[in-house]
Amino acid sequence: MNGKFVAYYRVSTQRQGKSGLGLQAQREAVTSFLNGGRWTLVAEIKEIESGKNSQRPELAKALALCRIHRATLLVAKLDRLARNVAFISALMESGVKFQAVDMPEVNDMVVHILASVAQGEAKAISDRTKAALAAAKARGTELGGLRWDITQVGEQGRQAALEIRQERAAKYRADILPMIQEKQKQGAETLKAISDALNADGTPAPRGGMWSPVQVRRILAA
Repeated sequence: MNGKFVAYYRVSTQRQGKSGLGLQAQREAVTSFLNGGRWTLVAEIKEIESGKNSQRPELAKALALCRIHRATLLVAKLDRLARNVAFISALMESGVKFQAVDMPEVNDMVVHILASVAQGEAKAISDRTKAALAAAKARGTELGGLRWDITQVGEQGRQAALEIRQERAAKYRADILPMIQEKQKQGAETLKAISDALNADGTPAPRGGMWSPVQVRRILAA
């Protein structure tokens, strides 16, 4: 097994969390799965939540770590999580790679399978909308009142690309800012101290490599 991983463990009650019941079995399953190869376990994240609870703050933290470190989310057991709508929704929106220890042949593609019904409904709505627009156009209705030329299309493409970059930057800042703030709470008062602390943890900079004080300043100023 190669690559970077963030392990996500979930137990249902505070009692299980304190006693280690369930948690230890998940940890052992992950350790056994990663046995051999060149891999890095970036972090182990523990969530104490009922399966019915849609609020998963530790899952959000695990996904943020995966995005920052370009790591794969690793869970011990897929069966319980796969039936949880909150888990599936968060994973779908995160863009994070996914691996289950108890079903190693299944990877992040399982999320798309589980979401196929919703996607099918979205496609049906889209098809109905296109059919309605085509019918309106056949009746002579001017759709939108605009004539598009290649220049307008090109400008729209550039604007769309800019919006995508801005959205990615905003998501990255949302992921990394809590980690920077944690370093500040731990006593890193200067930009250099923060960048040194991030580098010491092995946290990659926005484009990979090492953090610099300038990069920290940009995150804090955004």
